Amino acid sequence: DFDDHYWATCDAEHRFPWEFYSAMASAGWVGVCIPAEYGGGGGGITEGALVLNRVAASGAAMNGSSALHLTMFGLNPVVRFGNDRLRDMYLPRAATGDVHVAFGVTEPDAGTDTSRITTRAVDDGAGGFVVSGRKIWTTKALESEVVLLLARTDDPPEGATGSARFAGLSLFLAELDPAHVDIRPIPKLGRNAVASCEVAYDELPVEGWRMVGERGRGFAHILHGLNPERILLAAMSLGIGEVALRRAVAYAGEREVFDRPIGANQAIAHPLAESHMQLHAARLVMMDAARRYDAGEECAEQANTAKYLAAEAAFTAADRAVQTHGGLGYATEYHVERYWREARLQRLAPVSQEMTLNFIAQSVLRLPRSY
Repeated sequence: DFDDHYWATCDAEHRFPWEFYSAMASAGWVGVCIPAEYGGGGGGITEGALVLNRVAASGAAMNGSSALHLTMFGLNPVVRFGNDRLRDMYLPRAATGDVHVAFGVTEPDAGTDTSRITTRAVDDGAGGFVVSGRKIWTTKALESEVVLLLARTDDPPEGATGSARFAGLSLFLAELDPAHVDIRPIPKLGRNAVASCEVAYDELPVEGWRMVGERGRGFAHILHGLNPERILLAAMSLGIGEVALRRAVAYAGEREVFDRPIGANQAIAHPLAESHMQLHAARLVMMDAARRYDAGEECAEQANTAKYLAAEAAFTAADRAVQTHGGLGYATEYHVERYWREARLQRLAPVSQEMTLNFIAQSVLRLPRSY
């Protein structure tokens, strides 16, 4: 019921796809990964990845899949480390799609180096905290009721290096109280139906029971969500690549120049065939990573590899779809320019391709750290 025109309109108007979100929530898809005891589907990352992959491949691309995935799996740290009060209050609502969750980690002056974040949670003397600071690229902040917020509660040991630099960071599921929070969308290239925001926290009160897991171990708790996040982003990327390739193949089979379909020309056909193989190969790695995660096996190498390969394959497929359409590929009418804009994001987020290569070089190949 939600075709390319729907998504193009939402993107052009910077309008959140409420109709789509409601339809997916009422059908139970938003809660597919929430544990069954809280009213969810009890599925794993495999089921979540498949749902988001099909959403993206329908033509919804990142606008559709991003609208869902933080509620679908963003509360994973709460499932794993949250107290009973947090779980009982928010997981049943997440299972029905009734609560929207944002993710507040990245800061203007910290970027990839999370150890340098300056958002501070100060003890209020009554068992709670007061949070002040600034975050950027907080997806869905405008629609969300709560945010998974990483803030510094304690200083790391003096002269700390390596993983010790992350000590003292704590994770909270905080309410986005407009009296203490200023949210401003960031103008950006694509995925404009789902805003990415700059969020300023001005002495936001946070009750002590809203801390997720242990004080000072917030970064370690966040790490448990990084591999599934990479798997989900890989699945979403592959969906974009699939729909872009599908449109390119259809156009190449119909468009005639010099009395024959342009798809008969190897300069058109071979790049599309190569993209098909690249997408298929990346999908196999993504599914292997998902299987490993759900089985409790080590999957960091596979999750990062899947994210890298899927991002490259999807962007290449989208770029070739634009090229196959020629000048019309630049026109919004054919939608491939929207896929191209949204496929570009995965090469930057949630981690850049360069940092993914660093991880493989250092953690898998055991090469010296370069930074």
